[in-house]
Amino acid sequence: MTNALGLDLNSEPTRSRRNHWNNQVRRHSQMIPDNPALKFMGKVTTWRELDERVDRLAAALRRRGIGFGDRIMVAMLNRSEYVEVVFAANLLGAIPVPVNIRMAPPELAFIAQDSGAKMIVTESLLAPLADAVAGLTGISDVLVVGDTDNPAHLRYEELVAEDGSDLPDLDIPEETVALIMYTSGTTGRPKGAMLTHENMQAQAVTCIQALQTRADEVGSCVAPMFHIAGLGAMAPLFYMGALSLIHPLGAFDPNELLDLIEAEGTTSIFLVPAQWQAVCAAQQAQPRDLKLRVISWGAAPASDSVLTAMNETFPDALNVAVFGQTEMSPITCVLEGKDALRKIGSIGKVVPAVTARVVDPLGEDVAPGEVGEIVYRGPTLMVGYWENPEGTAEAFRGGWFHSGDLVRQDEEGFLYVVDRAKDMIISGGENIYCSEVENVLFSHPKILEAAIIGRAHEKWGEVPVAVVVLAEGVEELTLAELEPYLNENLARFKHPKDLVVVDELPRNAGGKVVKPRLRDEFGSKDEGLVH
Repeated sequence: MTNALGLDLNSEPTRSRRNHWNNQVRRHSQMIPDNPALKFMGKVTTWRELDERVDRLAAALRRRGIGFGDRIMVAMLNRSEYVEVVFAANLLGAIPVPVNIRMAPPELAFIAQDSGAKMIVTESLLAPLADAVAGLTGISDVLVVGDTDNPAHLRYEELVAEDGSDLPDLDIPEETVALIMYTSGTTGRPKGAMLTHENMQAQAVTCIQALQTRADEVGSCVAPMFHIAGLGAMAPLFYMGALSLIHPLGAFDPNELLDLIEAEGTTSIFLVPAQWQAVCAAQQAQPRDLKLRVISWGAAPASDSVLTAMNETFPDALNVAVFGQTEMSPITCVLEGKDALRKIGSIGKVVPAVTARVVDPLGEDVAPGEVGEIVYRGPTLMVGYWENPEGTAEAFRGGWFHSGDLVRQDEEGFLYVVDRAKDMIISGGENIYCSEVENVLFSHPKILEAAIIGRAHEKWGEVPVAVVVLAEGVEELTLAELEPYLNENLARFKHPKDLVVVDELPRNAGGKVVKPRLRDEFGSKDEGLVH
């Protein structure tokens, strides 16, 4: 294959000009071969080892029929092999499809069939889940990391041990799809966002700028790797040749996390606000000698008490909030720590690589301070939804990607999420933005977490209902007790008409509250409702 200048795209140095993580692995394996690339459960993989294992795995996959454009479902917990599978598939031009392993077999079967996956890669613990999906879809090849008693399974280390010398040199353009990331489906059937190598490299540069990523970084990867927050946070580490410290998934224990990041010398880490709250309390109770240089958060609002605790507990660290969505690879906005308390509730400003507008339903710009939908363009924007031209056309109407986020922008250019467009409550003809009410509840000293949902009402159509988790040590809270506080902060029509106390809010893998589950459980509950 040649380009317009007659240069062979599959030869050097032409092929090495491609800007994607496969070339970065090859580059680091030559420049810093013995530096650690990945570390998981004490096992270190150097850049040379990673390059060699990826090549051999790619060659083995090719011999088993995986080629350019083929899809591979990846159903694993966090581990080093996750990265190897993604890189090996991409080396062939194939497309990994990471999936949330907390889904039920029929849900995963839908994604497998929708994406047309030819293979499932899993691990010993999840092999029964993968087999169930294979049984529902007819997928014959299941590749297992670790032990397996099923003779039909392909064994991961056996494939990696095969000779990789027959792997051809393939040109993988930057516009090639690198990942299909299925959206969480909180508002309907999941859609597969097609993210290209160009998208992920733009994401890497955004993170390097926002988080000041360095080559000597030790980045703790706590978020699930099947979520864009996981692979997206690792992209700058791959770019810089830094170490990705991969944390296993499981019940979150702040003391275990702190002990590990102390032992490993972690310099940067991303957590959701609820995790930061627990980490700050644990660090204050038992201080560790930490090297944290960058602390970042997102996926959910953070109260002023959490932000204050973060700043007090880690005064020397750069505190950064990130905001975005899967379709944008994902970061679109950043709030620096110096503005976090001054601009409480803000998602910050749009990052340099992204162009954004705030528009009304007709696509016209709204005035500063007015609520509108934020729409995007830029190199991090997906190329569309997999095999879903209608969904893609709807998302890209008017030549902009419609995020579904309703925001307002202040006089300094800081953005505030008011609500999801599909999550707005209309009560008696008045628009109620759930996020606005939630932010007020977050700041109440007796409330740890809060979610607002709509409930059908005979007179008003819908009314807001608050589902809350109480702060530690608080045993009871009533709506009547909240009323004076609500009167000070919200218009009367925005007040919750019922208060439901729960032990925890249901969240998806990215830390976002799954409101359909709350609506199913509490959306038609009548007791306590004020008419």
